[in-house]
Amino acid sequence: MRVLISGASIAGPVTAYWLTRYGFDVTVVERAPELRQTLGHAVDLFTPSYDITEKMGLRDAVEKLATGTDRVRFVRADRPKPIEIDMTKVYGALSDRHVEIMRNDLSRVYYEATLRDVEYRFADSITAIGEDGTVSFERAPDERFDLVIGADGLHSNVRNLTFDKSQEHYLGACLAVFSVPKSLCENGVMDTHFDVGRLAGLYTAEPLDDGRAAFMWRTQPQPDVHYRDTAAQRRLVIEAFRGMTPAVDSWLARFDENTPLYYDTITQLRLDTWSKGRVTLVGDAGFCPGPAVGGSTSLAVVGAYVLAGELAKAKGDHAVAYPAYEAIMLDHVRLSRQIALNNGSSLVPRSKLALTVIPALARTLSALPTGIGRTIARLTQGRLRKYDQLTYPDYADLLVRA
Repeated sequence: MRVLISGASIAGPVTAYWLTRYGFDVTVVERAPELRQTLGHAVDLFTPSYDITEKMGLRDAVEKLATGTDRVRFVRADRPKPIEIDMTKVYGALSDRHVEIMRNDLSRVYYEATLRDVEYRFADSITAIGEDGTVSFERAPDERFDLVIGADGLHSNVRNLTFDKSQEHYLGACLAVFSVPKSLCENGVMDTHFDVGRLAGLYTAEPLDDGRAAFMWRTQPQPDVHYRDTAAQRRLVIEAFRGMTPAVDSWLARFDENTPLYYDTITQLRLDTWSKGRVTLVGDAGFCPGPAVGGSTSLAVVGAYVLAGELAKAKGDHAVAYPAYEAIMLDHVRLSRQIALNNGSSLVPRSKLALTVIPALARTLSALPTGIGRTIARLTQGRLRKYDQLTYPDYADLLVRA
């Protein structure tokens, strides 16, 4: 059975990996001319996605590329004295297993694990999908596939070709990341400056040759800026953060038209279904809870694993597999949406009170021994351990190859 996947970032390669293990013939098409490695931000794998990555034999590869950022130094715009927090204890309370890794590094690990079995077609994109599975491309001739999977991110081409575009919900904030010299950063530490409605951070990672300046800020209405218009995005960042603190101004001074930039709105997808005919969506393409605030990477990995497993279980019958996949993932998606809404409120303070409360709570948790912090988190009836609540079936008996 032939499967076409659009997107070669996270969900695409993970879905492809498992489908090939179940005997499917998989092709991945990617708009970029090569695997995207230009600029990215740090992402998290929590217990469920960490375990799936371990099942893929990739735990050591991922751990080797961990960012190594284990401390956060909070600086309030109106108070120069910083508060330092041990993030290993915070993450230890939130999840039994956790690793932070740069998104591009994680993408490359998953991609390389599939090279032996998956056909990748770069520099091409889908332009139409017929009901019989005939797919038209920008460059390649038409071709028929049994199934089509959109794993092409928040701005999914497959979703736009198949579903109503009105399912995107702006959460009132924007995210931007740009490259800075590594010499500005301290290994293992993220310097975070925050004020009401805005947050700016500076960090690097052991595998990186540079550093990252990351910005998140609240703004209404949603900026009318195309996600590929880097000049307009740069102006937005500078206008939002100029004058915040001398340190942040020094980061912005290095931000010119040649600086690599990642920008997006914090947008949540709320589709009633992720499937239509032979087509389904996975990861941010189908259920993005909100970039950087909802654990979308972990959710994408779990979704990819479940989708592939349900297709194997149904022997490729999408009329059976797709509804089963959605039924398993629905509660997880709803939970991640709520996490995104909560994190959006806490990461970027809404008030002067929040400027004090948020770092104080994190500092208290980081001061506790990891075991005690984990116990307290469990006693909150799971409210602090939502990332570990993503459960999924075991499809090991369906494997046709190791």
